[in-house]
Amino acid sequence: MSSNVHMIERLEKINPKKVIIWTLLFIGSIIMVTPIIFMVSMSFKTGQEVYIFSLFPEKATFDNYLFVLKESKFLYWGLNSLWVATFSTLSVLFFDSLVGYTLAKYNFRGREIVFIAILSTLMIPTEMLIIPWYMMSREFGWIDTYWGIAFPGLMTGFGTFLMRQFFMSLPDELIEAARIDGWSEFAIWWKIAMPLVIPALSALAIFHFLGNWTAFLWPLIITNDPDMYTIPVGLASFNGENETNWEIVMTASCLATIPTLFVFIILQKYIIKGIMLAGLKG
Repeated sequence: MSSNVHMIERLEKINPKKVIIWTLLFIGSIIMVTPIIFMVSMSFKTGQEVYIFSLFPEKATFDNYLFVLKESKFLYWGLNSLWVATFSTLSVLFFDSLVGYTLAKYNFRGREIVFIAILSTLMIPTEMLIIPWYMMSREFGWIDTYWGIAFPGLMTGFGTFLMRQFFMSLPDELIEAARIDGWSEFAIWWKIAMPLVIPALSALAIFHFLGNWTAFLWPLIITNDPDMYTIPVGLASFNGENETNWEIVMTASCLATIPTLFVFIILQKYIIKGIMLAGLKG
C-alpha cells in the first residue's frame, strides 16, 4: 500500500511541461542523428547494398575507405581545406578582434559610420561578390592558389561585430589603469583585453573554421587543378555523368567530418559559453 502511495506522489510531482519539452527534444535529436547514422552505415556498404534500405550493412567492408585514401586525391583535398580554413580562421581572429577592439574602446570621428559600413557588408549576398572576387583574382594571378581560395574570408563583418560587442563589456577603468602603468596600446589589447574574451574568440573560431571547411561555391570557381580542390569540391568530383558512387561519397563525407568534430570537442566549453554570452551583449 505504501509503495502505491509513493508512486502516486511521484506521478503528481511530474511536470507535464517538462515531459513535453523532453519528448520534443528527444524526437528532434533522433531526427538530427538519423542522417549521420545512415551516412556512416552507407560508408561500410558495397555498391549493390547502398540501394537496399537497411540501417546496418549485411557485411561491413573497409574497401571504400581504402579507395578514398589511396586511389583518390582525398588527402590532398583535406590538406588544402585544412590549410585554407586554419589560415583564414587565424586571420579573422587577429584582424576582427583588433578592429572590434578599436571600434569599442577608441573614440574618434566617424567611428559609428565605420561600424555601420562594416555591418552593412552582412547584407550583401555572397553571390554578388563572386564576380568582383574572380576578376581581382585573375588580375593578380591568384587562380589555383591557396591565397585565391582564402582571401575572401580573411576578415568578416560578423566577426568584427561580435568582437566589438564583447570588448564593449570590458571596463574602461582596466584599460586606463594599464595605460597609466605605461603599457602600449597593442600590449593592452593583446595581454589584457584578448584573454578576457576567449569565449567569443572560440565561438568565432569554430563558426569561421566550419564555414571555410564546408565552403563550396568560391573554391569551385577559383580552382581548376584537381590538386587544388578543397574537400567539398573534391566530393562533387565523385559524381559521374550517368551515376554516382554513393558509398564513396558517404565514405569521404565521414572522413571530412573528423576534423570538425575534433575542433568542436576541444572548444565546446568555450563555444557554448560564448554563444550564451553573445545573447547578453548590448
